[in-house]
Amino acid sequence: MKTINVDLDLVRKYNVAGPRYTSYPPATKFTDTVTWEQLAAQIESNNRTPRDLSVYFHIPFCETLCWFCGCTTVITLNHDKGMAYIEALGREVSRMAPMLNQNRKAVQLHFGGGSPTFLRPDEIRRLGEIIHKHFTFAPDIEASVEVDPRRLTREHMVALKEIGFNRASMGVQDFNPVVQQAIHRIQPREMTQQAMDWMRELGYNSINLDLIYGLPHQTPATFNETLDAVLEMKPDRLAVFSYAHVPWIKPAQKILEEKILPTPESKLEVLKLVIERLTANDQYVYIGMDHFAKPSDELTISQREKKLQRNFQGYSTRAGSDIYAFGMSAVSQTPDVYWQNEKELSKWQTAVDAGSVPLHKAYLVSDEDKIRRETIMRTMCDLSLDYAAMSAKLGINFEQHFAGELTALAPFAVDGLVKLKPGGLEVTDAGRLFIRNIAMCFDNTLGAPNERRHSKTI
Repeated sequence: MKTINVDLDLVRKYNVAGPRYTSYPPATKFTDTVTWEQLAAQIESNNRTPRDLSVYFHIPFCETLCWFCGCTTVITLNHDKGMAYIEALGREVSRMAPMLNQNRKAVQLHFGGGSPTFLRPDEIRRLGEIIHKHFTFAPDIEASVEVDPRRLTREHMVALKEIGFNRASMGVQDFNPVVQQAIHRIQPREMTQQAMDWMRELGYNSINLDLIYGLPHQTPATFNETLDAVLEMKPDRLAVFSYAHVPWIKPAQKILEEKILPTPESKLEVLKLVIERLTANDQYVYIGMDHFAKPSDELTISQREKKLQRNFQGYSTRAGSDIYAFGMSAVSQTPDVYWQNEKELSKWQTAVDAGSVPLHKAYLVSDEDKIRRETIMRTMCDLSLDYAAMSAKLGINFEQHFAGELTALAPFAVDGLVKLKPGGLEVTDAGRLFIRNIAMCFDNTLGAPNERRHSKTI
């Protein structure tokens, strides 16, 4: 792939609120009207075949709050909370395990947060015991953990490797010390490099770094220096997110309003810089959305072979797996139903201790949802649609079913973001940046633009 050049006029045109499509319909459509009896029937149906599993554990704890953060966290310096939480996770898993088909293999494992490395190494090993008691790992399992380099020891990475992890992701956001001070996250480059060195020494297969643009005091010049450092460190994957300022949801972000936030124009210049630098000389392939991967990475290969999927963990190489998720706020996902655990620690803990399912909200997926979900999935992952193949797969006349939606894509074609041709469409290299907007054409759940509770698409 050649270097992708970014047209800032098009960015301004298409930068509207829209879903990230980690599910369809998105999580904003979840409801508290789905009963446990309805959910249990769906789980029973899902376990009649030995489909692959993706298993997720949410570890919510952090010692300090990063002021830009939009995650579901519990801020505490009391590390004794870790073991109590793990034992509660054990009780939650024990209640779900009898409902799972024992022939199902875990092809993915993910620890997210918060910060999973808030746990002490022996607590990580204890959680590993619980997981291995109830789940059978596939030989080629993809096991990924989010780590915080600021409070990481080599022993953490040893313990995680012992229980099966082979991939790791780290938040960097920005290496500039002024930016780090402004966002309340001091993490020198040397600290991140030390963590990467431990991971490579211990045999982790893939290392991902997360960056954020749109933070206080960032400029194209300062972020270019961060990119210099990141490219020298050679992560296997990069996720480069736009800072979403939503203080009405995350009140701590109000602190950042007192800092010098970049102008919209400066923020777009940084986005242009990121895409053009990372894709230059085939260093990284722009997968779409916020994600970049080396040309030899499994994510890139999976996209090239049209096997890439998208779920609540983002882009995934494990097609056909169902997510069973544990811990406060964790979201599970099967073809017919999505459900989320209680989002407050006390409510989740009370439900688990009572032997109940800590159900917060859920969504039953309709037949029409499934048609649109597959269409959005293939658009975002394959960057193309074959109408005849989609017709055969979905049992519909694709062009008739989506006649209005395909017409709505005409402006994207005029702007050079998609190629519309007889029998199909193809997202251009330039169109990868606008993949959420393109996918939105197939979404029949969107409200009016001023009613959408989503981040901006770019």
